[in-house]
Amino acid sequence: MNISKNNSWLILSVVFTFFSLKFHVSSGAADTISAKQNISGDQTIVSAGGFFVLGFFNPSPGSLEAVLLDEGNLVLNDLSNNLSEPLWQSFDHPAHTWIPGMKLRYDKRTNASQLITSWKNKEDPAPGLYSLQLAPDGSNSYVISWNRNEQYWTSGPWDENQRIFTLVPEMRLDYIYNFSYVSNENESYFTYGVKDATTPSRFIMDVSGQIKQLNWLEDNKGWFVFWSQPRQQCEVYAYCGQFSICNELRTEGFCTCLQGFEQKSMNDWNLEDYSGGCVRKTQLECKDNSLANGESHKFLEYTNMALSMHPQSLEAENIKECASACLNNCTCTAYSYEGNGCSIWLGNLLGLQQLAQGGKTIYIKLAASELSSYPKNKNNKGIVIGGVVGSVAFVVLIGLITPVYLRKRRRRSETIKVDREKKVRNQDGRAMLRLNMAVQFYHKERDVKNMVDSGQLKEEDKEGIDLPFFRFASIVAATDNFSEANKLGKGGFGPVYKGKFPEGQEIAVKRLSSVSGQGLEEFKNEVVLIAKLQHRNLVRLLGYCTEGGEKILLYEYMPNKSLDFFIFGGNLIVLLDWEMRFNIILGIARGLLYLHQDSRLRIIHRDLKTSNILLDQEMNPKISDFGLARIFEGKQTEGSTNRVVGTYGYMSPEYALDGFFSVKSDVFSFGVVVLEIISGRKNTGFYNSEEALSLLGYAWRLWQKDQASDIMDQKVRESSKTNEILRCINVGLLCVQEDPNDRPTMSNIVIMLGSEPVALPVPKRPAFVVRRGPSSVVTTSSSIKPETNAELTNSLEGR
Repeated sequence: MNISKNNSWLILSVVFTFFSLKFHVSSGAADTISAKQNISGDQTIVSAGGFFVLGFFNPSPGSLEAVLLDEGNLVLNDLSNNLSEPLWQSFDHPAHTWIPGMKLRYDKRTNASQLITSWKNKEDPAPGLYSLQLAPDGSNSYVISWNRNEQYWTSGPWDENQRIFTLVPEMRLDYIYNFSYVSNENESYFTYGVKDATTPSRFIMDVSGQIKQLNWLEDNKGWFVFWSQPRQQCEVYAYCGQFSICNELRTEGFCTCLQGFEQKSMNDWNLEDYSGGCVRKTQLECKDNSLANGESHKFLEYTNMALSMHPQSLEAENIKECASACLNNCTCTAYSYEGNGCSIWLGNLLGLQQLAQGGKTIYIKLAASELSSYPKNKNNKGIVIGGVVGSVAFVVLIGLITPVYLRKRRRRSETIKVDREKKVRNQDGRAMLRLNMAVQFYHKERDVKNMVDSGQLKEEDKEGIDLPFFRFASIVAATDNFSEANKLGKGGFGPVYKGKFPEGQEIAVKRLSSVSGQGLEEFKNEVVLIAKLQHRNLVRLLGYCTEGGEKILLYEYMPNKSLDFFIFGGNLIVLLDWEMRFNIILGIARGLLYLHQDSRLRIIHRDLKTSNILLDQEMNPKISDFGLARIFEGKQTEGSTNRVVGTYGYMSPEYALDGFFSVKSDVFSFGVVVLEIISGRKNTGFYNSEEALSLLGYAWRLWQKDQASDIMDQKVRESSKTNEILRCINVGLLCVQEDPNDRPTMSNIVIMLGSEPVALPVPKRPAFVVRRGPSSVVTTSSSIKPETNAELTNSLEGR
């Protein structure tokens, strides 16, 4: 039986929307199709023996037509009748992408929901584990589920007045998008559109288990992730698969296997598909549904954990009974005991998450041989794994570590001898580093207690400290006794030094001045706050030291110092072409967006300036110095203070004059930084200038004359894109408007900077704009109160 010559209704390269296998009597046709090849029309692939053939076919008699519409919908029409509805359309069968005009429906008549389903991994478009759908419970919300049944995120209900889902504040950007939610007796659905059709936009259900909104950046020829939900990767249920831990504080991937387990498929992990999780290195032995030997299995204790869902609850009078119940159940893999409650987990263990603080304790069942490589003393019942040193997980023994034990440990190790009057000699750097790791818990707890007892820390701050403690001796050795040769700069809170640990890790060491009244407050703020933040555009705090009355902070080292070092550093500015400057602006914006919206805390920096923007080896910007930062709780968006601290030229008028601060205060500072980056001039560098008395006034005057591009640094004119620079100037002026309500949010700013086709609002007059009248009397758009209690800090020099 031959294949009909009219068997093809659609040409789609190698995407076979419909295919069938049919007998074929002839031979000689190719039996293979390779990547980048295609078949179309009546072309087929025939098996080598000539018995089977693959190709397109017409599913019904007639003349059919397939049309790809400009909206992105692929429609199949039947031309033999006048049906208004197509036979089939791709908008009714979404895969992992949701584009403007598509409707995500819930059919109330059939109780069926449309799903957007993730790919299996970055390279495999097969359906993955994560899906987005309209909740079938009538809550008028969308949910993300794992494996179609575990719901771990919700959009919150639809608010018709604000026209947003209540837990997705990004939807307030109504000048870019049109959102619509419809619910009637037959169906409910949600759809959206873009006001500027030339701005490509799409949502995807990503392999990460997050729904992401992407916007196309024409300049970068790529998609930019504007926002994603859930915001924290480890909030995605079972992201790391079975028998693994998700840890937001890790810098090299979120997922690690539990001790005694290994990746089920390293190839899948390399493709960022962690769904297979981990498997045991050594299998547990069971006979007759009971353990063959109680001594052959032990438990490994993990602290500060968010536990797996769906445990089985048992009655147990104490933790020993709970452990025994799990030990004697062959299918039990872990247990937890809280108060009088015993929980055990049977089979695969999913959804474990390492927390920075708090959380619960879980005990993982392992073959005893898996624990043999770890040291124990006679009081130990097992091993505790917990805590984080930078990105390094470390092991500490169960039980109280006494000073006597630590002294013995130090005598067994080859350590350093410190003479503060002489250069420190390091006999065994590796031993010293191991010693720091082993004893830091003891010193941390002792040191924190002393600070609370002395009134330097509040009791509620004690639990907020989750940083490793470093011995003063190791810092002295790393900085060559704080030598002038290692000094990177000095600010209002004290000098900063470059240091290097024996294993080669470079650090920046801030030694807070003992005479600075603000030093203690800054120290407490950074130790309690910045350790909880993780973002590629924020500098990482590695640890601290308060030994001997010192107050020292250790940061990751930035080899290219700070932004002001380049912008205001004479000839160094020629090293910053426009592309590099624009990327720095974008990086700062994304870092602030994280602080204001995407981190677990809502944080106002309050001292953003060019000297607080550090540059790594690839010139990526990292926001630093959180000593003046403030945390906003819940829905709080603004605050006030009688003690105004900050840097002249970067403070917003409402903060400098009245002590009011909010996210819009940081937006003002960001606007100043943007204009300084573009122009290469300081905002405060116009004193006695005939042009203006500030960069803001100069930029505003040029803007009014339609000469805004004249503010551009002459050294980068040849490498610049005028339209891009004008857009950045526009954004900068929007940020420094006098009324904070007129300033955009950081989420708006990221969109404005990244989407050239978006029409930007026209800025109003900036704050502190200087005008000269006939009498040459200087006035400002905000009257400065002479009684203002403002403490102003100078910029910290380059690091």
